[in-house]
Amino acid sequence: MTVTPETHRRVDARAAAAGRTTARTLRDVFGWSRPFEASLLPPPMLELARAAAVLAGDGPLFRSKVRFSSIGGRIFAHSAYPTLAADAVFFGPDTYRYCDLVVDEATFDGRRAKRVVDVGCGSGAGGIVASTHAERVVLADINGAALALSTANAALAGIEDRVEIVESDVLRGVDGPIDLVIANPPYMVDPASRAYRDGGGSFGEALAVRIAREALERLEPGGRLVLYTGAAVVDGVDTFLRAVREVCIEARADWRYREIDPDVFGEEIEQNDAYAAVERIAAVALVATRPAG
Repeated sequence: MTVTPETHRRVDARAAAAGRTTARTLRDVFGWSRPFEASLLPPPMLELARAAAVLAGDGPLFRSKVRFSSIGGRIFAHSAYPTLAADAVFFGPDTYRYCDLVVDEATFDGRRAKRVVDVGCGSGAGGIVASTHAERVVLADINGAALALSTANAALAGIEDRVEIVESDVLRGVDGPIDLVIANPPYMVDPASRAYRDGGGSFGEALAVRIAREALERLEPGGRLVLYTGAAVVDGVDTFLRAVREVCIEARADWRYREIDPDVFGEEIEQNDAYAAVERIAAVALVATRPAG
């Protein structure tokens, strides 16, 4: 189970205060991303990790560059904590909420999707979960590190024969028909401009709005968009909803919108100057269907 970065920091601080600064178990290595002595890993595992170049030196110790999390019995590799690199592949509580939304909405009109595209796939969790309800899955991302990890995760899930891995800026690199688009794009304003975190726009909403617009243009008639994102609320106004409503109206889409969690990443309001006027950040879901005719 992956916790929020803030919870991870607190748990690490508590362990350090108790003198537990290095890993004692594989869970510490691949879950809590703690430094470890080479002898902690079974020799075959150590050799595989070295061959895959997923170990980093930390003085006389090592750290794993990857972390592992599970959803619904499947295991996913993603970037280790802390995710400071510009090309880090994030996995956290949002991922679980996103995958739950995909499970709820991936099947529509009593049929399986023929071809689903997970835009900005990251670890590929959403698309891989959706594969249960689809004939083909496209895992698309602009981030090469994400494509490498999603390729590995598709193999771990045993579905690599039904998966296409595509480097793509939203849908620009994806050819062919699409009848389901799913996405969990970055939605924060990030001073470090990390790809997995910075959504652009005044409050991080720009990329999600763009995905909605391009998806509703590309989907086959009757096709569906399932979008999980965050929405900054200013003076009681949901700034993402205000922007995406116009996109849905222009596309003449049949659409639904709801809050999944009314208050996420509350620490950003205090720590990030871009949120000086923001009351809260909500996790939201947009489900939009392109007209059939």
